[in-house]
Amino acid sequence: MNFLSTPEFWVAVSFFLFMGLITYYKLPAQLGSALDKRALDIRTELDEARKLREEAQAILADYKQRQHEADEEAEKIIAQAKREAEALGEETKIKLKDSLERRTKLAEDKIAQAEAQAIGEVRSTAVELAVQSAKQIMGDKVDASLSDKLISSSISDLKSKLN
Repeated sequence: MNFLSTPEFWVAVSFFLFMGLITYYKLPAQLGSALDKRALDIRTELDEARKLREEAQAILADYKQRQHEADEEAEKIIAQAKREAEALGEETKIKLKDSLERRTKLAEDKIAQAEAQAIGEVRSTAVELAVQSAKQIMGDKVDASLSDKLISSSISDLKSKLN
């Protein structure tokens, strides 16, 4: 019994005892199931993380698309506003030109009317002076009945010639 005193024997006995206890308490199966459960949990978390990442990418792509559409819409609105401003500017220029032309024409018409009125007044005054002069000259040389007859015919002749 010499082998009982050797350390190798006791190491072998403790090893087999340790292995027996591990087998008795089914530690390899528990350790395997714990590792399998942990692997399954990790796989589930990875799948969930992958889904969340895909959703986030989809949301990001959607927001980028919306931003792109909003940028395009803003550019269209700005372009439309520029076109409307240019058209309004052109329309304003045309209206201003028309207004100036109308005012110029109105001023010219008023000037022509005032000129015609002044000419009429000058003619009227000239006729009155001519009549008065004719009355004076005739009054001195012609008697009253002949004078009235000549004045009446002269006035009617003047009116027909002036108009």
